[in-house]
Amino acid sequence: MSEHLGPYELLSKLGAGGFGEVHLALDAEGRTVAVKVLHPHVTADGGALARLAREVETMRRVGGPHVAEVLDASLEGDRPYLVTRYVQGRPLSAVPVPVPDLRRLASGLADALLAMHESGVVHRDLKPANVMMAEGEPVVIDFGIASALDSLSVTASGAVVGTPGYLAPEVLEGKSAGMEADVFSFGATLAYAATGRQPYGQGPASAVAYRVVHHSPDLEGVPEWLASLLRECLSTDPAARPTAAQLCARLGVEPVSRVRHVPPRAMSLADDLATREWRPGKGGPRRSVEESRARHREKVRRRWLIGSGLFVSLLAAAAREPLPEVSLFLLAAYALAVVTDAGVALFSKGLFRRSRMITDLVSVAGAVGLCFGLAAVFSTFTLALFAGTALVVGVVFLLSA
Repeated sequence: MSEHLGPYELLSKLGAGGFGEVHLALDAEGRTVAVKVLHPHVTADGGALARLAREVETMRRVGGPHVAEVLDASLEGDRPYLVTRYVQGRPLSAVPVPVPDLRRLASGLADALLAMHESGVVHRDLKPANVMMAEGEPVVIDFGIASALDSLSVTASGAVVGTPGYLAPEVLEGKSAGMEADVFSFGATLAYAATGRQPYGQGPASAVAYRVVHHSPDLEGVPEWLASLLRECLSTDPAARPTAAQLCARLGVEPVSRVRHVPPRAMSLADDLATREWRPGKGGPRRSVEESRARHREKVRRRWLIGSGLFVSLLAAAAREPLPEVSLFLLAAYALAVVTDAGVALFSKGLFRRSRMITDLVSVAGAVGLCFGLAAVFSTFTLALFAGTALVVGVVFLLSA
């Protein structure tokens, strides 16, 4: 049985990280989203939670095709959570490497960095596990969370803020880290994608961290057009690294405005650190999950009704001249099925009872009229060809779905 958290219905657990568990969920509109439920050791740290509350408002302004936008948040109660766009795909850490289309990956990651940095957000934990590959396009997830929760008490509680091998040297040395640290992580992530190897080797975290600070990265096998750029990104001197805008310029990414415009809240987070639930698309009551599902079922039913009506009309029109009995049988069977559905709707108490009955009756009349119209205009052979094509397309659609 599914579990509810606020207005969200949690469907299944997708995974877990240092800061929380991620669940696939449905919002009140019936859309899939990703809900990150924070771990108890994070929620027990009042200072870290307050810092996250301050940062979430900024994180919500980050938008673009290569970032999983923060849609909603509730940092009150026993189970604080963040809601982001659900990205269907696999993390870069789980796909075959080297990645064949490195330029596409590099351009997408540079675009994501620019989107975050233009909004004033530092990811702080960019790595292959936080890059989802959706049909070949990279989408960065979990941006800003590690930066917001980087406090001594949270770290001591067991959450590792960042991953050695992808963290910049200044972060590992405890110095102040800004957007330049994300550029280092960008370089390390692309180096892994280009070679299939960790750029600073494997082993204990302390050994990897030592190599990051004192050794050069392993870039053997990286294409030359990318290797020169990665060497700059992986410089131990933050000032020597290019900015996100410079990365986009060198990779040919078109600069566009990616900052989402979020309506101002009545109370600032500085006055109220307990983040309220933000509801995207305000302006009217939100539907319940049950109502959203009913609307989705009705939409699917109408599509099947129309599609099957068109197909039956084609078959009946093709059979009208050589086999009139078959043509009449097809129309009668379709009409009987649809009228039965209308009768069920008549005695039901669903939200769409009236519109369902009207749609059913119109579909029957439309199928009969279309049959006679097609038979009058097209030959039997042409209609049979149309019907066969429609059948093949329908089968392919069902298999792909």
